[in-house]
Amino acid sequence: MSKSNKTVFRIFFTSQGKGYEIYARKVSQGEMYGFVEIEEIVFGEKSAIVVDPNEEALKSEFASVKRLLVPYHSVARIDEVEKEGQAKVISLSAPKSEAETTVPLPPFKPGK
Repeated sequence: MSKSNKTVFRIFFTSQGKGYEIYARKVSQGEMYGFVEIEEIVFGEKSAIVVDPNEEALKSEFASVKRLLVPYHSVARIDEVEKEGQAKVISLSAPKSEAETTVPLPPFKPGK
């Protein structure tokens, strides 16, 4: 088994007011400019007796996803880790006012 098959990445990104921590075997700059491409999402091995509803919800959400494209400004961190862990969804606190809402900016200024 080659090292690339053993490599696991922990990715933390935000989307729609939630923080996602997921594990994947492949992470790269996406073919679409400004996106991080995430493939081969993996989930931690759990005992059949103990079921984590949070991770089960993520499994069903990403069950049919072959490749996930996340805007680069939504990615907070990517770590190469020894083995996969427990995937999580973290509810982020809502902004107190509309003025505090962050609007993503394009990575470059479009030409005229």
